[in-house]
Amino acid sequence: MAQSLMPHVVIFPFMAQGHTLPLLDLSKALSIKNIKVTIITTPSNAKSILKNIDSHPNIHITEIPFPVIDGLPKGCENTSQLPSFDFYVPFLIATKQLQKPFRQVLQNMSDSKTLPLCAISDFFLGWTLSVCQAFSVPRLVFHGMGVLSMAICKSSFVHAANLTTKRISEPLDFPGLNLPFVLTKADLPEAVIKAPDLTDPYTQFLLDVGEADINSWGVLVNTFVELERGHVPSFEAFYKYGAGAKAWCVGPLSLYNNDPNKPNPCSTTTKWLDEQAIAPGSVIYVSFGTQADVSDAQLDEVAFGLESSENAFIWVVRSTTWSPPEGLEERIKGKGLIVRDWVDQVQILSHRAVGGFLSHCGWNSVLEGISAGVPFLAWPMISVSEQVLNAKLVVEGLGAGTGIIRMGSEIDIVSRRDICQGVKELMGGGEKGRYARERVKAMGPVARRAVQEGGSSDRALDQLIDQLRTSM
Repeated sequence: MAQSLMPHVVIFPFMAQGHTLPLLDLSKALSIKNIKVTIITTPSNAKSILKNIDSHPNIHITEIPFPVIDGLPKGCENTSQLPSFDFYVPFLIATKQLQKPFRQVLQNMSDSKTLPLCAISDFFLGWTLSVCQAFSVPRLVFHGMGVLSMAICKSSFVHAANLTTKRISEPLDFPGLNLPFVLTKADLPEAVIKAPDLTDPYTQFLLDVGEADINSWGVLVNTFVELERGHVPSFEAFYKYGAGAKAWCVGPLSLYNNDPNKPNPCSTTTKWLDEQAIAPGSVIYVSFGTQADVSDAQLDEVAFGLESSENAFIWVVRSTTWSPPEGLEERIKGKGLIVRDWVDQVQILSHRAVGGFLSHCGWNSVLEGISAGVPFLAWPMISVSEQVLNAKLVVEGLGAGTGIIRMGSEIDIVSRRDICQGVKELMGGGEKGRYARERVKAMGPVARRAVQEGGSSDRALDQLIDQLRTSM
């Protein structure tokens, strides 16, 4: 199809790895369906994005400058570049200054009569709604969360007054939500259970983007209906557009990145896993995502816990300050591998040697583990996010994992003993580990079928495109 005749979609990711990567995978899914995609991003982020889309000629990048503001180190254009989590709120607020250059991008498209069918932008970029409305372009919002966790968070905001009377461990019951686990205040993100302080910049930011969210044309969700079907109607009820915006379940998006022509380099990681594959499913993969700020003392406990479990492991460490305890790497040689470079998590989880995932339970990781049929040892780490809700869904709702490891506060350390026991429980021959393995093994094929031709997520993407084309 000639490119000039192609339907056109604009995608604007938030500048964080966990938010950007799923939207890059969505871009590839749209590209395969002969949709032209324009990704809006900043110069530093464009460099890494280009490496991910070089085999997709229908995907293009438009760069806009990231603002220079007081309180934010110069050159930080992605949350992964922030010196610490203390800079997160200034970073969020800085993104609001991207509104003017984004407006100019749509103006240029309007002048050239190439306005898109829609703009898909991250929840944190709520100001894109008013710009899209000015050009009569439907805005779809992307959260990077699952349906149930979003429905719980929205219910918590709506019923905030009732939450103040609840004890921290008292079970919660929200109207219209059929919860697959017992929910308490302790399970909710910090921003949800705190009384709103309208003078707080972060609170005001969340209120603004939340208002833009519920007034958007639709919602794209990185999930598949077979996983969360029962919660979709209650989630959609929060949206106001027309008779209520639709939630389009189009995931797991990471599965759209399975390019058969993509080279599979025989890296150190792959070689090491191949050596372990003599015992299929024997390795536990350990990764806490890109945002968690894990102390050196806690990393020591993880190291000793993994060692004492005597289970084979591959552990991705992102800390720039931590060094393995003296003699550890020699003692674990052949049994454990500590990796500091970027790894292809989907590829690792799909390796026949891997049989468990010690995870922070970010939603991308949850979907990637489920898609690969790998059970979880859940350890939610960031209290301001929905990781605890994801962990409860995995362990208690789906039965796809074991014992949630919880950090009670910033100064608490999860002991090497607890980590060792958690690994043994998941990877050993115990009843809980076997049950989790059976449950998630059955889910993997369902997740993979969803994105294949005729699958539930593939159909949802086609229906979305058809509805956008007929509404123009």
